[in-house]
Amino acid sequence: MKPASNWSVLLGAAFLMATSAVGPGFLTQTTVFTQSLGASFGFVILASIIIDIGVQLNIWRVIAVAEKRAQDIANAVLPGLGTFISLLIVVGGLAFNIGNVAGAGLGLQVLLGISAEWGAILSAGLAIGIFLGKEAGKVMDLFAQILGILMILLILYVVLTAHPPVEEAFVKSFAPDKFDLTAIITLVGGTVGGYITFAGGHRLLDAGLKGTAALSQVKISAISGITVASLIRILLFLASLGVVTQGLLIDATNPPASVFALAAGNFGYKLFGVVMFAAAITSVIGSAYTSVSFIKSFHPVVPRHENKVIIGFIVVSTFIFISIGKPVTLLILAGALNGFILPITLSTILMAAYRKNVVGTYRQPIWLTIFGILIVIVMAGMSLYVFWSQWQNLLQD
Repeated sequence: MKPASNWSVLLGAAFLMATSAVGPGFLTQTTVFTQSLGASFGFVILASIIIDIGVQLNIWRVIAVAEKRAQDIANAVLPGLGTFISLLIVVGGLAFNIGNVAGAGLGLQVLLGISAEWGAILSAGLAIGIFLGKEAGKVMDLFAQILGILMILLILYVVLTAHPPVEEAFVKSFAPDKFDLTAIITLVGGTVGGYITFAGGHRLLDAGLKGTAALSQVKISAISGITVASLIRILLFLASLGVVTQGLLIDATNPPASVFALAAGNFGYKLFGVVMFAAAITSVIGSAYTSVSFIKSFHPVVPRHENKVIIGFIVVSTFIFISIGKPVTLLILAGALNGFILPITLSTILMAAYRKNVVGTYRQPIWLTIFGILIVIVMAGMSLYVFWSQWQNLLQD
């Protein structure tokens, strides 16, 4: 693979992961948590970024060295485990994709004045068009990069108009006044939970970038993806914080749209339409591509007709949205599910890193393994705590 081609693939995988993480739920969660936690939400973002780094570096490296997709690695660790993980990820990916399609429809509704349903249909048509050609992978990479950069620039403009207290946000990122475990689980689950953490790793594998010789490039791609996703979240946090600290009332029915409108008027509202559409359509593509990559090992017919299966995934997601409307509850449940999936998938990858039948003579850096184990323990503990708290609340109600 030529160096120029290498950079295209590395950036493509990075932006595919980042834009998969930055969906409609991402925009809403960041705004809502900023409203409730204020500048202290910066600490949650910092914690989620640190966890993201440990997760991505472990998973992407093992996938590259093993030269296998995550489900095949899991099956090598324990027969049947890969199938179980695939089922969890595909179900979660479908749930998220329904919300992604809904978000794309909402974005076009703001921009064009059409119904969210018609917006969803047009968005699905665009996503499907990407997978109709023979060079779908390259088109997908370029599409994710262009829209990812566009989102950064537009949100940066809103930050500048919102005038957030940057110094306060920085200080409270390290010394928060408030702390919320649910916020951390939701953010981590939405950034590296479920299918998202494997989006870039599987893309690099499909593009032929694999083996121990490619580890330095894999590291660059993984860190680039985390940087892009983190930058977008930080900018959105600052934009929301600027609005909140001015005492302006955020509309609970559509928090991110309200932030854009309050910060930059009607023009800001239109910018929200662009950002929402860009965030949602890239997530539709990333979710469909990665979810289908988890069933490619099930039957030879899937890899032979991969693009058609991806198109089918998008069609089903769109049909469900049009049939039942925007699935807010489903989106929340999918986020929680991703938070639970992460300890399972990461612990599986950590075990695989020390199995010769998976990675051969490769040795995983011990600091990275310890980092990964700590994340598994912390995420599993927090997930169980949040689940128990929610269960207790449900019993009391």
